[in-house]
Amino acid sequence: MRFYSGTEPLGWNPDIMKKESVTRSLIALGLTALLGGCATSQTNTASNDPWEKPNRSVYNFNDSLDRNFFVPVAKGYVWATPKPIRASVTNAFENVSYLNVIANNLLQAKFTGAAAGTGRFLVNSTVGIGGLFDPATSMGLPLSDEDLGQTFGKWGMGEGRYVVLPFYGPNSARDLPNVASAMALNPLTYLTAAVTVPLGVLQTINMRANLLEETNIRDQAALDPYTFVREAYRQRREFLIYDGNPPSESIDDYLNSSDEPKAADESSVLKVY
Repeated sequence: MRFYSGTEPLGWNPDIMKKESVTRSLIALGLTALLGGCATSQTNTASNDPWEKPNRSVYNFNDSLDRNFFVPVAKGYVWATPKPIRASVTNAFENVSYLNVIANNLLQAKFTGAAAGTGRFLVNSTVGIGGLFDPATSMGLPLSDEDLGQTFGKWGMGEGRYVVLPFYGPNSARDLPNVASAMALNPLTYLTAAVTVPLGVLQTINMRANLLEETNIRDQAALDPYTFVREAYRQRREFLIYDGNPPSESIDDYLNSSDEPKAADESSVLKVY
């Protein structure tokens, strides 16, 4: 199950973003929605979302399941589980999925990153007791985020069509193969179902708990949550592919721009809402 709040998709393997970057993205995207983010057919084309109608149906299904089941469960988990324990659970799942990061560093010829990632994985797996603790960061081996979708982007592949998957959430044609590669490189995949199923449930609930604050911001900021989530997903993927320096207009430039936005006409508003 992959939860997406406009910061990080709905999934078994969480995509990592610092809260400051999350908040800035949410603010910028909220302004975009307020200043004319209502979709027309041209916007759908620019957003690589020709399947918007079925995507919205799947999004609504995911959102309903999230609000009625996973959010209450996540809130109960937060209430019952001390923060240090939740942090250790997050660290452990990040660590066990880190082979995918290392492999994609190699595929992108980021050999320094691959070496640092290997060191991080070994240190946290041993000294950090299976990743429950994160001594690697204090040793100068910080957490990074690479996946097969980013690798394809580095190789010049376009993002392809935007698609919302049941249970999993936002994705694109370019990012879909990472679902399989991340699973193949995760050691938990090869354990028995009696182990992987309970761990998968714990990972999902823990990840959803980590995103409660961000989804509250999304719900307050977005006129159209579907568009908000789609553009947040696409912006974040671009941010990751370009290692934090995308060629598109920065948030600060956007906020400081003196250009007046074009007002959406009534007919375009009705098409979305």
